[in-house]
Amino acid sequence: MPKLRPAIFLDRDGVINIDHGYPHKVEDFAFMPDADRAIKRAHDLNIPIFVVTNQGGIGLRYFDIPAMRQFHDHMLTKISDAGGYITEIAFCPHHPSSPHPEMRDCTCRKPQPGMILELAKKYHIDLPASAMIGDRPTDMEAAHAAGCHGILYESGSVLTVMDAALQHISIMAKPIS
Repeated sequence: MPKLRPAIFLDRDGVINIDHGYPHKVEDFAFMPDADRAIKRAHDLNIPIFVVTNQGGIGLRYFDIPAMRQFHDHMLTKISDAGGYITEIAFCPHHPSSPHPEMRDCTCRKPQPGMILELAKKYHIDLPASAMIGDRPTDMEAAHAAGCHGILYESGSVLTVMDAALQHISIMAKPIS
């Protein structure tokens, strides 16, 4: 079995990009303060970075998956331009108020840990040594349910919470080779 390694899980809206309410248009994309630099800092330390994001606007029919993917492609380009890298983006399209019953219930929508657990299994992630940075209590609940450290981002530079996540990893993880 491959060696487990720590990772950082990031919420998208309100952590990486400004949350204007269901952001999905490329022209509305803007980084939260220092989010691009924070991602680069973790990438430079060879820490895998994942995005785990509820995208209930899909279930509510505010936008579709192609629009979300276009937004993600743009975001990934901007992160790459800043020297960072996202290993994978996991998203939940469900919303409890969706007009379509099949889009209401799931195990992936945070506070459920489904997205984190799937990524951890796929990439052999050491969850206790990993951290989830989010801006909502549901992000912290998902982190706790998955068995990783949750760090709530409330305001200011994203570098501050990234440094806290990296400190957690340095304390909890075995050396990364």
